[in-house]
Amino acid sequence: MLTTMAPIHILDGGLGTSLEDKYGVKFNHSQPLWSSHFLIENQDTLLSCQRDFVEAGADVLLTATYQVSIESFARTKTPDFPNGIPKDSITPYLTRAVDIAEQASKHGTAELALSLGPYGASMVPGQEYGGKYDAEHDTEESLYQWHLERLRLFAAVEKLEKRVQYIAFETLPRLDEIRAVRRAAQAAGVSTREGGPCLWISCVFPAETENLPDGSTIDQVVEAMLGRLGDGCMPWGIGVNCTKIHKLPGLIQKFEHAVRKLHIVDPLHNMPTLVLYPDGTNGEVYNTTTKRWEKPNDLVEDTQPKVSTSEIFRMFAIHPECFAHLHYRNPGKCSSLE
Repeated sequence: MLTTMAPIHILDGGLGTSLEDKYGVKFNHSQPLWSSHFLIENQDTLLSCQRDFVEAGADVLLTATYQVSIESFARTKTPDFPNGIPKDSITPYLTRAVDIAEQASKHGTAELALSLGPYGASMVPGQEYGGKYDAEHDTEESLYQWHLERLRLFAAVEKLEKRVQYIAFETLPRLDEIRAVRRAAQAAGVSTREGGPCLWISCVFPAETENLPDGSTIDQVVEAMLGRLGDGCMPWGIGVNCTKIHKLPGLIQKFEHAVRKLHIVDPLHNMPTLVLYPDGTNGEVYNTTTKRWEKPNDLVEDTQPKVSTSEIFRMFAIHPECFAHLHYRNPGKCSSLE
């Protein structure tokens, strides 16, 4: 059970797995864009899936853009682009992602979040869970340039900052990439203007330890997320995604402790929102090579964790699978530390 005084918002149910489970979609290496491939064909399937989330009561709907990158489009061959989709032809597909999400949320109250994966999501096989990047993208500066170039692609989407309420950098496996996305967001001018979209950063903790794949501790992660960074914007939310549910209690406690410690040393202007959307599975592990969820031979089913938090976080944004496992009790409104 999750006991908190902060309000809770429910995220959508996970696009890729929902497309597979309900709509029978089978992803393969001919679709480098994975779920973003539905921006190119079968848009009605994408619309139906995202509408399902809204009808189920999602408060936040993520766009089908997690795998979007110049590299992934270049590897995507279509009748119009038999040699791959070039950079100068990408914008219409990005616009389509926002259009479809808006249409799906038309008769509901869901807000939109622009979903942006790490550099590792553009690699073959993917490196979201390992963070072992190629030499050309193995430094903070190179990752900053990569994320900035992608953000500038989205800047061409008409009125983007008025159409999405959040920008979500997801599944970051490396400390240098956390700093890189903060700098890129600042340089691109997103999530920095009054009334613009709120930015969140979530990391992945796939191993049995409570460290990032690059070995960084949660204290280091929170410092990279919320510490002073002269040329980096301050995120509205921080958190965890693509991580086994049974790990959440320990991770949440360590995140809370790290935020408190940072706030004592260098007071934060606002407390962050905590964003939680773990793997929507029962212990299966995602194989980035086969693009399938697979059960380990020694699989032990996750149990329902119990989590108690203080008012350190001003809001919770939670995946419905997490919500179902944790339950929650909300005795009142958030009273954040200032």
